[in-house]
Amino acid sequence: MSAKELSYNAHSAAKLRHLTIRQLRSLAALSAKGSVTAASSQLGLTQPAVTQQLRQLQDLAGLPLVQRTGDGMLLTEAGKEVLALAERVEAAIADCQGSLDLLAGRTGGTVHLGAVSTAKYFVPHAIAAFSKRHPKIEIKLTVGNREEIRGAMHGYDLDFAVMGRPPADVSVDVRQLGRNPHIIVARKGHWLEKDSGLNLTDLVHETFLTREPGSGTRTLMEGMFQKSDLEPIIGMEMSSNETIKQAVIAGLGIAFISAHTVAHELTEGRLIVLDVAGLPIVRQWYVIRRSDKVLLPPAQAMFDFLGSEGSNYLPELPEFDAR
Repeated sequence: MSAKELSYNAHSAAKLRHLTIRQLRSLAALSAKGSVTAASSQLGLTQPAVTQQLRQLQDLAGLPLVQRTGDGMLLTEAGKEVLALAERVEAAIADCQGSLDLLAGRTGGTVHLGAVSTAKYFVPHAIAAFSKRHPKIEIKLTVGNREEIRGAMHGYDLDFAVMGRPPADVSVDVRQLGRNPHIIVARKGHWLEKDSGLNLTDLVHETFLTREPGSGTRTLMEGMFQKSDLEPIIGMEMSSNETIKQAVIAGLGIAFISAHTVAHELTEGRLIVLDVAGLPIVRQWYVIRRSDKVLLPPAQAMFDFLGSEGSNYLPELPEFDAR
């Protein structure tokens, strides 16, 4: 790097020290809404005020932060860097407020927990057990598919999340929580119920009821068939495991699904497990947080609790899990 470049970088860094929260929030609102008009409405400011904040921030950065396109106002690469700074600052402010509330005795603290939708069959039980020990701590739970939770992990709103495969594009700290076996289920009385040693080729004419693209279960199922150079018949895509279970029970097809989502129906005999070679596919449940996310004591306590005791709240499964 030349002396001129070093001088420019040092000067730019010195100028950025004078930026304000209002300027960062103006940029964040513009990114979210796509126009100065919508951003000003979100912030409760006039359009000229937001324009001025953005102009001042761009002057401090020394680079264009916004570009006008047919799709609205979009951030440049420099703008995205400053937006990432805004997210970190907002997270730090929220953490500071949480710490002050704890010190003042106004609250026992708040934990923001994310969970993929398949984990909702046991995460509430773990939350209930934790809340009995720490009744003053408020738990906020966000449930979504894998892509939605992975996207949330890019920000700082979640303290941590319960999911399967950790995201590869975010630096995270991981605690293993327990086994997550995946099986193929059918309705009681299905014509393959008593067959053993089935192969995927025996199922190519069956209709599969499956989760939407982006869910971890759907991705795992597609990988399983691709390894065998087969393609399943997809009857319906559903965003709810509950709907999939009811559709299988109704005889609309079979499903590749996490065993934890159907433990109750298997025990009652409303669903049966097809004996397919290579199944169950066993993945792991993890509790995951961003490496650069500072956890306040309440969140750290729950993170440690899930890492050490979370497996106690996984549903009990039939003997197939030992195969």
